[in-house]
Amino acid sequence: MTNSTGRRVTANISLSLDGHYSGPGGPGDMGAIVSYATTDVARAHLARIHETATTAVLGRLNAEGFLGFWPAIAADENADPRDRAYAKWLTDAEKVVFSTTLTEAPWDRARVVNAPAADVIADLKANGEGDILVNSSASVIKALLADDLVDRLYLMICPEITGGGQRLFVDGLPASKWKLAYQEVGELGEMALVYDRSR
Repeated sequence: MTNSTGRRVTANISLSLDGHYSGPGGPGDMGAIVSYATTDVARAHLARIHETATTAVLGRLNAEGFLGFWPAIAADENADPRDRAYAKWLTDAEKVVFSTTLTEAPWDRARVVNAPAADVIADLKANGEGDILVNSSASVIKALLADDLVDRLYLMICPEITGGGQRLFVDGLPASKWKLAYQEVGELGEMALVYDRSR
């Protein structure tokens, strides 16, 4: 639910055709996803996810992984302009990192939180402006879906079946209805989808 500030909670994640965000080899098994990350549709999707967002919400693993990758892209004049725009946005945005182990934030303009996702999101929604983007951090997205706190889903569907791995949409989530706000299909069969929660 959106409060008086009007901030939406948006979530972005890539999934295989059979609904996994990583393959059977564990969290690092991203083969079914990575090969589609640099298509025109994927890069346009990347531009779309942050155009109205002012806050990035990340789990610890993604925060540390992103820190090792995106700042260099922001500084690389030869990088794809869409990748570079996202990298600059991420570097400059307010960042909230969920962790039970970090004692200090791994980024500038970031803070570490060790609290239920619903409480942190409620605090963010009560202050500031712009969308709150949970980017590719499945553990946080799952927690927010369980509490029906996601207003918009940005999904990249990659046309591969992994046959196993971790699922985003697990049994036990509350029933919800979504409206398709945008769709685009790439030459490799990858699909960028944007769904808004019907409330």
